[in-house]
Amino acid sequence: MSASSKTRLGILLSGRGSNFEAIARNVLAGRLACEIGFVFSNKPNAPGLLRAQELGLPCGSIDSAGVERAAFDMQVVDLLRAHKVDWVCLAGYMRFLSGQFVRQFESRILNIHPSLLPAFPGLDAQYQALAHGAKITGCTVHLVDDNLDSGPILLQSAVPVLDADTVETLSARILIEEHRIYSEAIAWMLRGNYRFEGRRVIKT
Repeated sequence: MSASSKTRLGILLSGRGSNFEAIARNVLAGRLACEIGFVFSNKPNAPGLLRAQELGLPCGSIDSAGVERAAFDMQVVDLLRAHKVDWVCLAGYMRFLSGQFVRQFESRILNIHPSLLPAFPGLDAQYQALAHGAKITGCTVHLVDDNLDSGPILLQSAVPVLDADTVETLSARILIEEHRIYSEAIAWMLRGNYRFEGRRVIKT
């Protein structure tokens, strides 16, 4: 824990950062007992980074193009450490974290994924659900480990797949639930009232 009286979040994003904005709104409204210590993007022109600047939040970027994964990740870790970040939240961060990064924040990295994991991991989860003919999909908040979308599951929310759905309409309905449960999961983790039983995360 940093010297700050509140837990400090590091937000990592690569695009528009709508989940970051949802988290930021809850932090600024006092609904989350934490503060945003740093917002980082591997894309210097990411719209989410501009939004962080508009909100007056400390932020920065390093262009990941052509940089070896582990070396890049340790640069990011150094930035997060410099800003005394305690927990990391991935908000549309389109890079697979190296084991070195994960070990620096063991069991303190959260991610939101637009499917009911373990179904449809990886990219284009909404397209996968439609192509597979799923009747129900949704979103999942999970802890991040060394493998893709495979860490312990914290919260999930189901979203029905409608016959008329496109990737865009389905994604929009899932995103509403993402914005809701991500902050709920952050609040739960920060309270610390949980334990692990194998892969299961149990409220205490």
